[in-house]
Amino acid sequence: MSQETPVAGGDRKGNAVLLRKGSAHKMALKEKIVQIYEAFFQGEDMSAGNANFWDELFLLKVNTLYIETECDKLTGDGLVQVKDNFNMMFERCVEVIKQDNSVRTVNAVHTLCALVRGIYRKSLKDNAFDAINLLIGFDNAESVFQSLVESFNRILSGDFPVALKQLLLKFMLVLVSVTENISQNTLLEYVLINSVYESLIAVLGSPVLRQALGVDAILLLTLLVQYRKHESANPYIVKLSILDDELALTGYAQVVSIALSDFNSDYKARGTEPQSGWFSTLANMVGNMFVGEEKEMAAVKANDSVLLALYEAIHLNRNFITALTHAHTPSIATTPPSSPATDIPPTGDSSGHSLDVQTSPEPDHLPTNLLVTFLEYTSIVIQDTKDETRYNNARLCLIIMTCIAEDQYANSMMHDINMNFRVPLHRLPMRHRKVKFEASPPSRPLACAVLDLMVEFIMSHLMKTMPVELYTRCLGICHRILCYQKKCRVRLQYPWKSLWTALINLLKFILSHENHLLKKSNVFHMCSKIVNIFNLFITYGDTFLPNPNSYDELYYEIIRMHQVFDNVYSM
Repeated sequence: MSQETPVAGGDRKGNAVLLRKGSAHKMALKEKIVQIYEAFFQGEDMSAGNANFWDELFLLKVNTLYIETECDKLTGDGLVQVKDNFNMMFERCVEVIKQDNSVRTVNAVHTLCALVRGIYRKSLKDNAFDAINLLIGFDNAESVFQSLVESFNRILSGDFPVALKQLLLKFMLVLVSVTENISQNTLLEYVLINSVYESLIAVLGSPVLRQALGVDAILLLTLLVQYRKHESANPYIVKLSILDDELALTGYAQVVSIALSDFNSDYKARGTEPQSGWFSTLANMVGNMFVGEEKEMAAVKANDSVLLALYEAIHLNRNFITALTHAHTPSIATTPPSSPATDIPPTGDSSGHSLDVQTSPEPDHLPTNLLVTFLEYTSIVIQDTKDETRYNNARLCLIIMTCIAEDQYANSMMHDINMNFRVPLHRLPMRHRKVKFEASPPSRPLACAVLDLMVEFIMSHLMKTMPVELYTRCLGICHRILCYQKKCRVRLQYPWKSLWTALINLLKFILSHENHLLKKSNVFHMCSKIVNIFNLFITYGDTFLPNPNSYDELYYEIIRMHQVFDNVYSM
């Protein structure tokens, strides 16, 4: 099956074209796989009379682009006419995956990906047909999916190459996310009946597997949890909420921590790039007008799924709080011990004093945990909330912080004076301040870092386009922490004046722009929250403020700024 084509291969994207040497008309030869696909999309049964057809087909490299393109070209009626071939191809792919031939299995999975993407992309444009019926057929759907999920679980849990496990996870992600609204993806009904939960948890519990497969595993689990979560009983929600496997929970936390740490490291690397003078600065300013925003946005987007996975774990599973606050020391490169005979004696300075090389550990190698990493991540994300994507990221971070602040065990860990951590918080540079990143902040209880983060957000977003919802959540976090301190009589050594000043400045800003802000949101609710926080300090401050001087300072600030509070009551 050949055809004449010009030398310029305009058809190269869909078909791999081979030119016959010495041919006067440059006859183009198509790949064998493309010829088979052409017959397939014309409704022909290529396997008729050829018992080895399917074995041979899956030894050929898949052309996924051609399959997806041809699906897009067909009309709704055309797709229905090829339905039997789609059903047969899907079923044969599932049969091949059950075998132990890695080449055929890989090609079968790629074929399934192309079929699912191609047909569902077409179904988004034309709702006149049912994608499940086209792909599998209603009569066989349950048995075919049962076989597919069994093969998925067998390969993911068995002694198979990691690359093959990863490919199957990618396919499941394609399967789960083919519709814009995951609750409209009825394919997931079969994944609810035939569970992949145990296999995913086994991946997270394996130190070896979670390095390569951990992110895909938690992403798949998170997506499955989203399916009709508010409409019907979702077994993945139930199972995740009662998970008490410490190894799996720690693995889950480690995967999230590594992903967020990578984001933090990338952000710090971008902020510390060397500058070579005014020309470099000017070039960067011009370049960032076109590129910088896109790069930063991509970095934030890359962590959306991990952030959602963290939220689901904290929101659903109370046991996850232990993994969230579990302290560990980041692994560092080690060098083999030197031979005693070649040990180099300590060197001294010019005055003859020996230099003490056993200094305190580097900041990057100090004990840390997922909560420390998350707080640093949040300090980056909340800096800019102007566009919808970044706003939603900041909102989700504050929702996660709210869940943490509501948990009794998390609060006890955050206020434990015997569990101090260095939390590097990033601050937004402003006209009135030049912020230098503090690489080695003081070691304090984590509650101090949370309060610092809330104070920073309050002070850095005083603008006419005020993110009122984020402010409300921020005030809610402060209120919950204070309620815990009041209830448990915890006296946190914290400079409370910074919080009082931030709250008073917020009230002053609202009063100054009251008419403008009232058009867009209910600022009375936010003012009420601020007043409630001050009432908590006034009424119960003697139970949690560190010393009497703090109480005196509180009254001094309130009396000094009494005009602000008077104006609030007259709003």
